[in-house]
Amino acid sequence: MEIEQHNTEKNGFFKAIEGYDEAGVMTYVWAGPGKIIIDHTEVNEAYSGKGIGKQLVLEAVKYARENKIKIMPLCPYAKSVFDKNPELQDVVF
Repeated sequence: MEIEQHNTEKNGFFKAIEGYDEAGVMTYVWAGPGKIIIDHTEVNEAYSGKGIGKQLVLEAVKYARENKIKIMPLCPYAKSVFDKNPELQDVVF
């Protein structure tokens, strides 16, 4: 599984790729300098239950820590990952 990130001035996404398939995607928007809002996470039905969504959230956390960015998880799935993992709270705003 490979996770790619695409980022623009206003928004971006993390995409999970398995072979030639898009296994899942998580989108975000910039909320000012140093802040992103995760607004949607979606996993391809063929990859459901394999932890793809969580991998996408964790990749966003890794990116946030490396770049001193804060995250607001508005997407219900991303919020559930943050709520269940207290060690991720350092990147929440």
